[in-house]
Amino acid sequence: MATITLGGNPIHTNGELPKKGSKAPDFQLAKTDLGYTSLADFKGSKVILNIYPSVDTGTCAASTRTFNAKASALANTKVLCISRDLPFAFKRFCGAEGLDNVICLSDFNTGKFGKDYGLEMTDGALAGLHSRVVIVLDENGTVLYTEQVAEIADEPNYELALAAL
Repeated sequence: MATITLGGNPIHTNGELPKKGSKAPDFQLAKTDLGYTSLADFKGSKVILNIYPSVDTGTCAASTRTFNAKASALANTKVLCISRDLPFAFKRFCGAEGLDNVICLSDFNTGKFGKDYGLEMTDGALAGLHSRVVIVLDENGTVLYTEQVAEIADEPNYELALAAL
């Protein structure tokens, strides 16, 4: 279990992030067209998992925009933005913002992704949602980098995440 803060108040996650050098757990997440995708679908590409509580908050929206801008310059790399938002919210947000370099995926139906990756918040106002995390994977799904953002309202360290590629 990790301890992070929301507005300076401590909150906890259900576990620990996958360890550097380990294989990332597979997942089934909903796409904006209501189809599903898994980690196996991205084999052969480097993957940045940009995980957060909701695209409808300022910091989450900012991280989606920032990774969208940076993704266009990344060779053989996919950026997956993941939350418990409904797929419709992602489709609306990315359409309105003109974002097409990120892939938005939803864990709305079971929350299994958040539980399996040890990043589900277990208490506080956002209990049940994902904490703010960035995980970078190589072409075989091996974890290269993780960041559990200490204060949920803060943005992740984009430069360190990109440097891990």
